[in-house]
Amino acid sequence: MNKFSRRIAAAAMVMLFSGAPAFAGPADDYFSDGLQKHQQRDLAEAVRLYSKAIDANPSFTMAYQMRGVAEQQLRQYPQAINDFTMVIASSDPLFKVVGYYNRGVLKNMTGDYAGAIPDFTLAIEIDRRMAAAYFHRGIAKSKTGDLAGKLLDFREAAKLGDTTAEKWLDTYYPGWRELQIPLPASS
Repeated sequence: MNKFSRRIAAAAMVMLFSGAPAFAGPADDYFSDGLQKHQQRDLAEAVRLYSKAIDANPSFTMAYQMRGVAEQQLRQYPQAINDFTMVIASSDPLFKVVGYYNRGVLKNMTGDYAGAIPDFTLAIEIDRRMAAAYFHRGIAKSKTGDLAGKLLDFREAAKLGDTTAEKWLDTYYPGWRELQIPLPASS
């Protein structure tokens, strides 16, 4: 399964398990059409249809989420960050965690590593088992010079099943499972 398919599947899972009511009417129709265009890789049309769904129902969190994903794929990063910020405004913790995580990934992609760390931290506070948030926060910490923090986050990601973090640790820190890492002094 490629990254695109995983993102669509993850977004659909959030929608299914969030308990959010289904929207009847034009917002739902626009969203469904947008999702179909998204799956067909017609990203510009998907963004247009998600936008129409949002216009019809400004509280349609899944439409913001999916429009943000499509904008990210179109490399429209500021727009995607704005949409993920709208997802974070949702009262649903499942949407919040996805919004924080996706916004953090975009901040990493655009070089705002210091800005990404709090987003990943907030995602982890909501879902302590989110291996990918630990992994990407570790990358951001590395880019800001916090190598001990990177190692701690990669180790936690690996313990939670992130195979990329595990492979990196196996390569560069073969004894990582037993390694004692001093925690940074608190101020």
